Amino acid sequence: MMHARPAVLIAFLAGATALLVTACATNPVSGKSEMALMSEAEEIATGKKLHVQVTQQMGVYDDPALADYVQELGTRLAKSSHRPNLDWHFTVVDTDDVNAFALPGGYVYISRGILPYLNSEAELAAVLGHEIGHVTARHSVQQQSQSTVAGVAAAAAAILTGQQAVGELANYAGTALIRGYGREDELEADRLGAEYLARTAYDPDAIIEVVTVLKDQEMFERELARAEGREPRIYHGVFSTHPDNDTRLKQAIAAAHKVEGAATGQVANRETFLKITEGLAIGSSRNQGMVRGNRLYHAGFQMTMAFPQGWQVVNEPQRMLAVAPDKNSYLEVTAQGAPAGVTNARDFLTRALANQSLTGAQQLNANGLDGYAVVARGQKTPFGTGNVRYAVVNFNNLMWIFRGASRGQTDVPAADGLILSTAQTLRRLKDNEFALAEPYKLRLVRAREGTRIEDLAKDSPLKGNAVQQLRLMNDLYPDRQPKAGDWVKVVR
Repeated sequence: MMHARPAVLIAFLAGATALLVTACATNPVSGKSEMALMSEAEEIATGKKLHVQVTQQMGVYDDPALADYVQELGTRLAKSSHRPNLDWHFTVVDTDDVNAFALPGGYVYISRGILPYLNSEAELAAVLGHEIGHVTARHSVQQQSQSTVAGVAAAAAAILTGQQAVGELANYAGTALIRGYGREDELEADRLGAEYLARTAYDPDAIIEVVTVLKDQEMFERELARAEGREPRIYHGVFSTHPDNDTRLKQAIAAAHKVEGAATGQVANRETFLKITEGLAIGSSRNQGMVRGNRLYHAGFQMTMAFPQGWQVVNEPQRMLAVAPDKNSYLEVTAQGAPAGVTNARDFLTRALANQSLTGAQQLNANGLDGYAVVARGQKTPFGTGNVRYAVVNFNNLMWIFRGASRGQTDVPAADGLILSTAQTLRRLKDNEFALAEPYKLRLVRAREGTRIEDLAKDSPLKGNAVQQLRLMNDLYPDRQPKAGDWVKVVR
């Protein structure tokens, strides 16, 4: 059997080489031939498939007027790009993270959370133009091709050595290539974004403003995250291969000035943008529910629940996550419909954990609601393999699933009592509590002589340093004040 390996390797490499030799395409931006293992039709099909996953996982922000505005603006930019004939889709995703990204085939996303930090239509166009640039230059397709090449090399390494671990390790490098764009791709997207701004009558210097805003926001976010003991949420900050904002700023300035002569106008449309984004949810949206103190209020589900005092609560699009102050315990809460024929919490939980080693079973009474809890042994947790407490509460045609664990090997999690008591706080919203489920919103006020950010921040619900957050939102960071007559964004 050992003598057969070289023949297998030769056949494998011959096939792989043939694949790579024939897989060339012309880049729409550069006009040069490039290696691409994905046709345009395949690129579009991939983007369409991933679009369904993105919108399901992140959610689409519920504001039809804003959605139409972003789609119309993005389409205008895309029609002046190097790939005007793609069927372009622009979506505002319902997340408070400061981000924007693109998928293959003309699918571009901008987060609800980045919009408060922009101050004109031209700045929004700069963000969309940057993401359009990733699509027109086929950056994701190039990375997919590079990933495939890495996979070919990994498979060859595994065949040569006979060690599967070597192949898996090399494949990780291939996977990493599609996690984020590298330095050159990001700089090219900045340059292309400035070019598309110029072609559509927007001030190309808007991309400089955006990069400056994101640089300031990143600095503040890092400080805030350090104080809160969490990872910072940073635009395009997935891998260290992304250019730092200082480098991007220099490159964007050069690109913007290069195309400035081709611009047919200096459109900014500041007031139009401010008016369309007034009322934007800040923090959590109505569809995600509001966390006030340690309690979640959700109007859509008509429910509320309380988390342990002192735990850090993170409201994500698909789940609630609570972490103990010492970081040694966590609790995740999700909700889903019951399978056909399942009508109670016990049947739902035992079916979901079938073939698992279970202990600690008990009925739960959550304010008169049907509930059930067990401990599942040998489960994966953030602390390694351990015992996990599961609790389910049946409310309003949904099964609310509580999954909690603690560091250390014990029969039940150290925070077991808190996990169970959290599940038992779930109840229907009272009539006077629906107002508490409404999100904080972005509002506009006209600055007068002597208006100061410090005064506007006094009644702000923003957590952390409200003064600096308002300055960031109004492009007044780190210490400037609004001018009389200016529109100023506040949160109420």
